[in-house]
This record gives sequence, structure tokens and C-alpha cells, in this order.
Amino acid sequence: MKIHDDHLYHGSALIQIAEHPSFTAINALKLGSKIVRVAYRINDDIAVYLKYASKPTGRFKEYIFTFTQAHRAELSEIAAGTAKTFVALVCVKDREICVVPYSALKSLFEKREINHGGPEDALTVLVTAPAEKSLRLYMNASGKKKTMLEKEMVISRSAFPGEVFG
Repeated sequence: MKIHDDHLYHGSALIQIAEHPSFTAINALKLGSKIVRVAYRINDDIAVYLKYASKPTGRFKEYIFTFTQAHRAELSEIAAGTAKTFVALVCVKDREICVVPYSALKSLFEKREINHGGPEDALTVLVTAPAEKSLRLYMNASGKKKTMLEKEMVISRSAFPGEVFG
């Protein structure tokens, strides 16, 4: 079977999860009878949804993660069926994983749609990995370049995978 990029980048996150002392099991995550290709059930009650970006772009060296309406609906359904749901954003070039609870990301999505005045087809989450500092996660305000929607989330580089089990 051919190895796809997502296999490589998801694998880097899954290995770190499997090496954590609280790890007991990993399974494909299913919604009904359909396997969600980018999400996994960890132990019995944790869901991890994975996305990756190969390299940072632009002047601000941002990793860009796009969440379509279908992605957001899928995440909402996953969260409804698990006790804890996390989104792990793999920043390939910097070899870092930015982990955020789905509830925090959902709140950011909702604020963006209020700011925009309604739903959007796709929302973009940005992550930066400044040298020797914590990761930064944020969204831009609707229709305003270089303006954050709200203060960035500061996420420790060592939060993953411990945050998933915490």
C-alpha cells in the first residue's frame, strides 16, 4: 500500500501518544460505520483529530490549517461521542505538534463567525513556532489583514501529548 503524507505526519503524533505512560489503546475513530481518516480514539474516551501543514508561509511564518464546514461538522460529531476531544496540528518543518482542546477551537470558530456576521465556507487557523518560545495559535479577524480575532493562544511546545491525557 502506498504511504501518503498524512500517514507520515499523523504517525509522528501517534507514536508520541503511544509512548506516553497513560496510553493503553489506539483505534480508528468511527462515526456510524464510517472511519474518520484523520481522527483516532485514544484509550476509551479521548478523540484526537489531526491536521498537518508542511511549512510556514508568508512574512509571519505561519502554518495554515483550514477547517471547512465539513471538517467542523465532523469535529462536532466526534466531540458529541467522546469525553475529551483534541485537535493536534502538526507543524512539519518545525517538528512540533500544537495541541488544543476542541472546545477552545470551537469557541474561536464561533467568535470568528460572529465577527464575520455569519457562517463561512472555510476558517483558517494559524500557528507560529517562534524560536525558543511557545507555539502561538490564532485566527485573523474577518476582512482585516494583520489583525487577530482575539489574543493568541500560547501553547507550550511540551504540551503534546501530555495534554491529551491530562
